[in-house]
Parts: sequence; C-alpha cells; structure tokens
Amino acid sequence: MIIAQKLRHDNRAEYLLYMWQVEEILRLFHCDIDRLSAAHLSRFHVAPAEAEAMRQWYAQLCSMMRSEGKMERGHLQINETTLTGLEDLHHRLLASPDFPTYRARYERVLPYIVELRAKSGQQSQSVPVGELRPLFDFLYGIMMLRLQKRDISDETERAAHDVADFLALLSELWKKDRDAELPNI
Repeated sequence: MIIAQKLRHDNRAEYLLYMWQVEEILRLFHCDIDRLSAAHLSRFHVAPAEAEAMRQWYAQLCSMMRSEGKMERGHLQINETTLTGLEDLHHRLLASPDFPTYRARYERVLPYIVELRAKSGQQSQSVPVGELRPLFDFLYGIMMLRLQKRDISDETERAAHDVADFLALLSELWKKDRDAELPNI
C-alpha cells in the first residue's frame, strides 16, 4: 500500500507493474484477507494504525477482485483505467510535434510492439489492444523471470532496457501533464 501510493503519484508505469504484482499476490492467497495478513502483511514492520490501513487496502482490493471476476486472471478496472490514461497520453504525445525525443524512443520500441503482439496473438483479437499493453506485459514477464532467478538472454535484456527507458519517459511526461507543465496537447 505504501509503495503503491508513492508510485501512483510519482511513476505511473512502475505503479501499474506494482499493482499487477499485487493482483498476483491476492490470487496466491485466494483473496483471503486473514491468510494474506498472516503470511504476507505480517512481514511489514509498521505501526498498528498503518498495519490496519494496509489490511483494509488489501481487503478492498480483494473485494474488487471478487466483484470484477478477476480471481483467476485479468486486471482490475482501476489498473485498466491507469493503462488507458497512459495510452491516451501516448497518442497525444505522438500526435504533437513538440516531443521529438518521445517519438524517437517510441520508434525504437515499435519493433518490439509488433513482435510482442505477433507472439501473443493480440493482432487477431476482436477488441483492439493498445500499443502499451504488450510493453507492460513484456516488462512484467521479465520481472517474474528475475524473481524466479531464471536466465534472460542479452537480447531480451537489451529489449527490456529500451522498453523500460521508453515507459520511464512516458511516466515522466505523465507527471508533467498531471501537473500542467506540458503544452496543451
């Protein structure tokens, strides 16, 4: 909860990846708040009031997981909305002539987007998938491989670096847009 609050305000891309990880943790404990509290939340050494706030936050997410039918797979609507907001900003930035650095980094990751879509079958889906989801899925997969201490090829590492660099710039521009520091786009 504490990390999510900070990331939500400071880095939208990292926030989204973090929240996807939280969804997986909730699934691991079958959204049983008592099991989650005993095995996971108890590891955090925080004041009792903060511990209760964390428990309530996770309980609320569990409730959302159940009500949205996300107990097995998929992402909560709050996370989908975050991705949609980033996707909207992404398209506005590409349409503006004022962001050549963003466009250059986008062109650098565009081949990855095409490849990732082809590998996942997202090109053939009836519901269009934005350009950012494959990048987030890719980084999340890399994060999971690292947690499992699995080998990652040099080529994949380079791709992950390029994608992370691009999404970091998008997050930086999101923050500036939120703070009204970007020209009208």
